[in-house]
Amino acid sequence: MQEFMSYLMTERGYSEKTKEAYQRDLNDFCQFLEDSGEAALLTVDHLDVRVYLAYLNDKKYSRNTISRKIASLRSFYHYFLKHEKIKENPFSYVHLKKKQARLPRFFYEKEIEVLFTSVDGTTPLDQRNRALLEVLYGSGLRVSECANLRLSVIDFDNSVMLIHGKGNKDRYVPLGSYAADAIQEFISDGRKGLMDHFGKDHDYLFINHRGEQITATGIEYVLNQIIKKSSLTSDIHPHMLRHTFATHLLNNGADLRTVQELLGHANLSTTQIYTHVTKESLQKSYRSFHPRA
Repeated sequence: MQEFMSYLMTERGYSEKTKEAYQRDLNDFCQFLEDSGEAALLTVDHLDVRVYLAYLNDKKYSRNTISRKIASLRSFYHYFLKHEKIKENPFSYVHLKKKQARLPRFFYEKEIEVLFTSVDGTTPLDQRNRALLEVLYGSGLRVSECANLRLSVIDFDNSVMLIHGKGNKDRYVPLGSYAADAIQEFISDGRKGLMDHFGKDHDYLFINHRGEQITATGIEYVLNQIIKKSSLTSDIHPHMLRHTFATHLLNNGADLRTVQELLGHANLSTTQIYTHVTKESLQKSYRSFHPRA
């Protein structure tokens, strides 16, 4: 397992978080083998796999969770098959039904306007929250990318940011004029005040009320406070703003490849979950193109 984890980090370039997910899935499978006493890790056969699938179903895991666990184990055994330590991959013939298709949750444009109205204010944290919303919605960053955003990667002259993303991959994302204005106001006023007050000196853009780098959990907390302050009744998660970023781009005519690049997706199939359109867009297209509309 140590050998496989080293391979994921060094050769595949996976992040620490992804490595931990693989580790959990493998540990769970090892525990199952130990409890059942059926096989050692490298002598697992197709019957063991079928028993494990039945075990996962009995545990009431969702289809998506089971699919992820099987994918982790399939990769593990594929690695050892490639290095000739086993004769066949016992998970290679496992074909699960297609994952449950769920449309990503997103905000409508009027809801976004309400969100931004709720962060009007002049305090340092108001300025930070406004900049945070502008970056998450305007650039489609993951919450971890936003928490790790440094001043040194923001190019105001060319209106772009260099983002170090998932899988240690770098990409440029656009910096909209609203986001640029909000960030510059925060840097020169609210952020500077908090940093000076608490004697902090670091390069992270988004900070907490003590001037320290904000965490991903901290961003989730801030967004929850924003939604409570607004008149909206829905809940919020940082990824909803990423979903909204992609949905609004596609609804306004952007092509899928462009959205893929902006989101930092390795595969176009990942981006295709955003090919849904809003009811307004469907009605508009219908009225524009159907002769009997």
